Amino acid sequence: MLLGYTCVTVILQHKVTKNNLAAIPLLLNLKKEIMSRLKNKIAVITGGNSGIGLGIALEFKNEGAKGVIVGRNQQTLDSAVAQLGDDFIAINADVTNLADLERVFAATSEKFGKIDVVVANAGGGAVGTVATLGEADYDKTMDLNLKSVYFTVNKALPYMNDGGSVILIGSNAAHRAYPNFTLYGAAKAAVIFFAKAFSSDLLDRKIRANVITPGTTDTPAFDKFVPAEQIEALKTHFAGEMPIGRIGQPSDIGKTAVFLASDDSAFMLGTELLVDGGMTYLAK
Repeated sequence: MLLGYTCVTVILQHKVTKNNLAAIPLLLNLKKEIMSRLKNKIAVITGGNSGIGLGIALEFKNEGAKGVIVGRNQQTLDSAVAQLGDDFIAINADVTNLADLERVFAATSEKFGKIDVVVANAGGGAVGTVATLGEADYDKTMDLNLKSVYFTVNKALPYMNDGGSVILIGSNAAHRAYPNFTLYGAAKAAVIFFAKAFSSDLLDRKIRANVITPGTTDTPAFDKFVPAEQIEALKTHFAGEMPIGRIGQPSDIGKTAVFLASDDSAFMLGTELLVDGGMTYLAK
């Protein structure tokens, strides 16, 4: 596939002459086929209204998928749908609320039919240490990062096609004990385990669960940690800490999600893919 895409790109960039003009429609069709790995697949992406979730949704759209993004901020949902076009709709829902999740998957199925791909991306929560975080912080963080993932998949299953794909989003914080990420890292470590357990649970339906573990990624989450005037400096600092020399982009995670959603990854289940610029295993 990659070779075919490269050849098409090179030829299309070459000077057009009478001899190769007739080939252009065929090459354009070939390029379109190559860029349609998710054609006719129906996807639901929680937290798809911004950041990594929107990056995944945009890459899914580019590969021919249709479906639903889920979030709680109506303004960002509207903005995201405007970027995604007519093949995606937005549903305002709280992923920690089981009735909301049931409503999301019932509405998706009613509009699009059976679901092929579920991306449990929504997450976040309290920042602090074991000395500073209390019961309310614990419940909020575990509800958003762990309970929501479990019940997103649980509620999706009656509406999913056999042979579908479940994509979970982990975190580098599950592998390295960063200051103030105690609860978040623990929750994400459990999410990574879920990919193995869900795959085992769903073998009879041939539904595959895998997890993508991002490193530092350029998302609106930066807004929560520092004032607006300090964000670029913070991103530059993190880029300097990354072995690859830059922070991740939502599209980096999106392209990996396309692979896991597509038939190209049909032999993968229970797997964790580190998309982290080397920050988990490489020292700098």
